[in-house]
Amino acid sequence: MDNDSAIDALGALAQSTRLDAFRLLVRHEPAGLAAGDVARQLDIPQNTMSSHLAGLARAGLVRAERHSRHIIYRADLDQLKALTLFLVKDCCGGRAELCEPLIAELIPCC
Repeated sequence: MDNDSAIDALGALAQSTRLDAFRLLVRHEPAGLAAGDVARQLDIPQNTMSSHLAGLARAGLVRAERHSRHIIYRADLDQLKALTLFLVKDCCGGRAELCEPLIAELIPCC
């Protein structure tokens, strides 16, 4: 990941509704959710939610797949991984032992 991609991703997440939508999609991996379901769960009008999901897609954080009349959105976990690694790649000046608490916090999620 380069600086521009990281800035795009962080910019997309720097808005409350988009951050909530992305976190919701991460929780629903690998199945994803239809745009309408995301809107209902977050209590956001569907047309507004579509705009937010499109912004996340432009930043590479979500992928959309058409299934008949529905568009299913999924978090792009590879992009999330790339962004996270970009942010911590030079953590602690190469002293891996200083990053162990951060890594330990991330491990229980999976």
